[in-house]
Amino acid sequence: MTEIASETLPRTDFFDRARALLTLDPPVGLSDPDALPVRGDHDADPVVKAMAAVRPIKPAAVLIPVIDRDEPMVLLTQRTAHLPQHAGQIAFPGGKIDPTDASPLAAALREADEEIGLSSDVVDPIGYLDVYMTTLGYRIVPVVARVHPTFTLTLNPGEVESAFEVPLKFMMEVANHQTHSREWQGMMRTYYAIPFQDRYIWGVTAGIFRNLQQRIYGA
Repeated sequence: MTEIASETLPRTDFFDRARALLTLDPPVGLSDPDALPVRGDHDADPVVKAMAAVRPIKPAAVLIPVIDRDEPMVLLTQRTAHLPQHAGQIAFPGGKIDPTDASPLAAALREADEEIGLSSDVVDPIGYLDVYMTTLGYRIVPVVARVHPTFTLTLNPGEVESAFEVPLKFMMEVANHQTHSREWQGMMRTYYAIPFQDRYIWGVTAGIFRNLQQRIYGA
């Protein structure tokens, strides 16, 4: 796999590559139980693929908001501590795909507006990454988008504690992608982590960043 160095990531390079490589065609493996996604928690821990495959399918979508600054930044959220799932974790804006959502893109835009007040008026969708399958049965469609830097946010305090930006080039450097382990439901699990300053980005979010790197800059 080709690694991308910081100095070779000019402002327009990412967006040009993403538009050439990604589409908004319906993603494969979102809801078909016979089509297992190739990406997911099992990338770092192959044993969980069989576990995830027998879970009820929960379609979801997240937005990867890449802010079009002189140095492109990615907008992330830290979830509130009282949530029943993923409390306090760092995540992309997003959530379950509702029956009324016309597409995964529509779901991701709706959730981003509901969670952090990010208006679709400043979001330019580029394309889908691979469907990402989690241990709990979620099949997540990540939507890569270019965000105009004039955006404003209004956080939903019931879901989001804070929103912050991380440099895209840091997240795209393979050297920053680590594998960590912890006990989960009586077994040791291995997962990806990308620590940045005082933030601990791990699990699904880190795994999606890794897939982003592989799709845009991988061999």
